[in-house]
Amino acid sequence: MKVRIIFYLIFTTALLFTFACEEKKEIRDSAEMVIVNGVIETVDDEYGTAEAISIKADTIYRVGTTKEISELISDSTTVIDLNGAMAIPGFIDSHAHFWGIGQQNMDIDLRDAETWNDIIFMAARKAETMAPGAWIIGRGWHQEKWSPPPRPDVEGYPYHDLLSSATPNNPVLLTHGSGHAIIANEKAMKLAGIDDSTKAPEGGRIVRDSKGKAIGVFEEEAETLIWEAYNLYRDKMTPVEKKNELIEIARLADEECLRKGITTMHDAGSTFSDIDLLVQLYDEGMLGLRLYAMIYEPNERLKENISNYYISGYAGNHLTVRAVKRYIDGALGSRGALMFEPYNDLPDYKGLMVNTLEYLEEAAEIAYKNGFQLCTHAIGDSANYEMLNIYSKYSKKPDLNLRWRIEHAQHLRKEDIPRFAKHKIIASMQTNHATSDGIFVVKRLGEERAEEGAYVWRKLINSGAMICNGTDAPVENVDPVLNFYSAVTRNMANGEAFYPAQKMTRREALESYTINGAYAAFEEKIKGSITPGKLADITILSKNIMTIPEEEIKETKVLYTIVGGKIKYRYVEEEKETGN
Repeated sequence: MKVRIIFYLIFTTALLFTFACEEKKEIRDSAEMVIVNGVIETVDDEYGTAEAISIKADTIYRVGTTKEISELISDSTTVIDLNGAMAIPGFIDSHAHFWGIGQQNMDIDLRDAETWNDIIFMAARKAETMAPGAWIIGRGWHQEKWSPPPRPDVEGYPYHDLLSSATPNNPVLLTHGSGHAIIANEKAMKLAGIDDSTKAPEGGRIVRDSKGKAIGVFEEEAETLIWEAYNLYRDKMTPVEKKNELIEIARLADEECLRKGITTMHDAGSTFSDIDLLVQLYDEGMLGLRLYAMIYEPNERLKENISNYYISGYAGNHLTVRAVKRYIDGALGSRGALMFEPYNDLPDYKGLMVNTLEYLEEAAEIAYKNGFQLCTHAIGDSANYEMLNIYSKYSKKPDLNLRWRIEHAQHLRKEDIPRFAKHKIIASMQTNHATSDGIFVVKRLGEERAEEGAYVWRKLINSGAMICNGTDAPVENVDPVLNFYSAVTRNMANGEAFYPAQKMTRREALESYTINGAYAAFEEKIKGSITPGKLADITILSKNIMTIPEEEIKETKVLYTIVGGKIKYRYVEEEKETGN
């Protein structure tokens, strides 16, 4: 009898132990989210193209077949059935302007304007809704994209007169698509105290006609003359009003980026006060997008405060600040890019150096001493040459992991192309700039210079350089899918390909928007590929952009944007859903 009792107890204990182990196994192996039945482009050579993913907390748990991953489904698991759709690592936009994207959604968007008259009409219509004296702000015009061109004109720029007549009671400030020139109406210029005798500040130009009349166009540093007048108007706002406006700008930018499938953005220029606000917004859970911010402050303020603003992986890896942004020149569209030889369509003019080399060398030293990455806007071939010279001095220092970047790197002399790889300098480029600017590049530079060094992605990649990709939004549309299309086709709006020999392969284009972007922010160990242990940042697309015909790429929709295992955007028919 005792033997039976003992055997029963042993058997029962073993059975209970087995059930407990099975329960623990189920708990241990169940996933919070699974994504199954699709094409998973992992951008990880070990996992290649898979069918399914499982996620625990904010991390990718397993990658495998639909059958394998389905075994991890429990009653509490969120299941996304792709039905053949595609999942990729979350898009990383390596160069855009977070605050500018939000601001663009509040102001007049001029990017689709086909003529100067369209611009005037939009400004006049906006004036009808504004109180007298209120400023009208817009962005996105580009004189090279107007057909027919304005008449009369100076260097393709229109006179302000018609705009001024259409908006007599409101100052108007309209920023060029590149951000490197503005058009102001008469009222704005009067408030700024500008007349035909006003001198342009160093590093800027007031565009004038042959008689010395200021036509209303201001380039580079000369833009500040109008912006200062606008800022005086804004000084009438209370601090609370200003802060609430910035919060709304941030909300709009966050929503726009998540809707486009972006999980991380490298913000190309935030002030210390901008960063303070971002910390607050992340503390309050108001933003879903991850940001890698570049500080844009004068050298003197950098010296005083930079050590207080080194931020790494704040708010669950949502905010990192460890880069400094600088400019050496302007943009090609406004002829502000600094070139070795004059512009073909403006003889004796080579562009603008907007900061001295001494100032930029000082910024490099500040960044280096404080362990910050340096990211410098350089578009013209001369501008890139000068920055490569500065950067190359630091590549010889003991720290070989600087990962310093040249932002844009649009126009290069052939002898400077190999210097990126040689000195481990990252080319932070925007593939949509080539297809957007291509219609006027030859006009600006001539055939020989354009073919030799304009947006030479293939030459850079073949030389061993790394390219990370972005949109420079709001200069261009923040949509990564359209940018991917530009990278693999170089097709312009007129249907012609802009020097197609410089195209990226689809794999290179995807890497430029994922793992390369992660590397460019020192984050390749936690993002940029669908790898177990990395953050569960995933973009789900309606079509397989790696195999479909080129023209179908543009039709591809973002179905889900997942950040840290949480759905931040879901496409539902013609509606959008976002959640932070």
